[in-house]
Amino acid sequence: MDKTNKNKKNEFDFPPVVAVLGHVDHGKTTLLDAIRKSNIAEREHGGITQKIGASTIEIVHDSKVRKITFIDTPGHEAFSLMRSRGAMAADIGLLIVSSTDGVMPQTKESISHLKAAKIPFIVVLAKSDLATKNVEKVKQQLSKEKIAIEGYGGDVPIIEVSAKANTNIKELLDLILLVFDMNKSQYNYSAQSPLWGIVIESKLDLKAGPKATVIIKNGTIRLRDELYSEGIRCKVRSLLNDKGESLKEALVGDAVEVLGFESVPKVGTAVTSTLKESTETKEEKRLKFEELEEGLPAFIIVADTLGSLEAIIEALPKEIQIALQKTGDIETSDVLYAKSTGAIVLGFNIKVKSDVLKLALTEKVLIRTYTLIYEMLDEIEDLLEGKRLDMQEQIYGKAKIMARFPFEKTEVLGLSVIEGRIAKGDKVRISRKDTVIGESTVTSVRQGKDQVSKVEKGKECGIIVSPFLDFNIGDMIISHS
Repeated sequence: MDKTNKNKKNEFDFPPVVAVLGHVDHGKTTLLDAIRKSNIAEREHGGITQKIGASTIEIVHDSKVRKITFIDTPGHEAFSLMRSRGAMAADIGLLIVSSTDGVMPQTKESISHLKAAKIPFIVVLAKSDLATKNVEKVKQQLSKEKIAIEGYGGDVPIIEVSAKANTNIKELLDLILLVFDMNKSQYNYSAQSPLWGIVIESKLDLKAGPKATVIIKNGTIRLRDELYSEGIRCKVRSLLNDKGESLKEALVGDAVEVLGFESVPKVGTAVTSTLKESTETKEEKRLKFEELEEGLPAFIIVADTLGSLEAIIEALPKEIQIALQKTGDIETSDVLYAKSTGAIVLGFNIKVKSDVLKLALTEKVLIRTYTLIYEMLDEIEDLLEGKRLDMQEQIYGKAKIMARFPFEKTEVLGLSVIEGRIAKGDKVRISRKDTVIGESTVTSVRQGKDQVSKVEKGKECGIIVSPFLDFNIGDMIISHS
C-alpha cells in the first residue's frame, strides 16, 4: 500500500468530541465511569488515568475499532461558563437527565448552551434502573423546553441508560458514532489543515510549569511545534493523553495535556500555529493596597486551575473585593499580603503546606480550603450577613489512618485515635507529612459493626467522610471546628 495513502486518515475516522451536560447529581460522573469501563484499550492496559479534563475511549463499532473523546464538564451551577465552552469545543452533546427527577434548573441551562453551540445532541435518561423513574413525565418536560425528541414529533435521539446496572452503555456509544457520521456534512476536519484547538483546562504546575489541556479541532500537534494561545507562546515539550502516555503527535479529536507554554493560557482560548493579535492574559491579578475600598470584605482566591478560578470569580457576590486571584498553591507571600490588606484567603481544590498554616496562625490570617464550590459560596454569604468566621480553629482530636476498606461506592478509613476524639459531624483535615491533602466531614463512625457517635483516644474505629478524599495508609486525620 502506498505510504501516503496509509498515513492519510479518512476524515471521519477522527473521534467525535462529546460534551456531557446536565443538572448536578443527575449521574454524569457515574455515567462517564461506566463508559470508561467499556473501553477496550483500558481493559487491556490496566485503566490508569490522569485528570486532564477529558478522556478518550475505544470501542468496536460495526466491526471496526473507533474512538470517542469526552469532555469532563463540571456539574455545579457556577461552572456554567465552563459548560458553555465545553459545548462549543464539542461535536456532539449529551444532555443527561435523571429519569426520576426530570428537568431541573441546570438542565435548562445546559439546553441553552447546546442550542447556542448549534451542535447535534442526544438526550440520555439516566438512572433508568430505579423503580421511581417516570420517563413519560420527563419527555413531556423536555417538550415544554422545546426539545423535539424522537417519538414526540422531533429528531433528537433519546435513550434510557443505567450506569449502575450497565444498561444501554454500549448502545449509547454506538448512537454517538451514528449521530456523528450522520452529521458528517458539518465537519471539515483534516490532519493536514492549519492547527486550531481549544484550551479546556489549564493550570500552573510548580514543578513542570504552565500546562494546558487542548482539544484539537483541526490539524496536528507534534513535539517541538511552536504554538500560540492569545499571544502566549508554546514550544511543545511534552504531549500526554489521559492515560498518562507520552505522545509524539496528536490529531483531530484528541485531547492532550500540552507542556511548554510560557505562561498559563486562558480556558476557552484558541490554540493555533500562528501568532495573532492577542489580549493580555494573566494567571494572577492583584490589587494594590490603595485600590481596596475600606469597609468592604476582601478575599484572596487561590484555585487549582484557571477554569475553576474563572467560575468562582463569576459566582462570587459583587459586593466583595478580590485582593488577589491566582492559580497554584497558597504561599507565604499570600499570607503576608492578606495580613497587610486584612483579606481572608480561600483555596479551592488545593493543598496547603504546614509552614504556610503556621504562619497564618501566627499572623492571625484566616485560611479556608474547599473541595465543593457551594460550601465556599455559603460561607461568604454568611460573612456578608454578619456571621463571623472564626479566626482560630479548635482542634478536637487527631488520628492515624491504619487501614482502608471498600464500602458501597466509597471507602472506610480505619483509624487509631491518638489525641482527643473523633466524632460524627466533625470537620476533618487529612495531612501527609507537611502537606494538607484536603478538608472533609465525618458522616459515619463505627466500632466493629456498631454505629457510634464518637471514639476517644486510644481506641480504633472506621469512619466515612464526604466529600471523599484520596488518602494513604499513614496519613493523619485532624478533627477541628
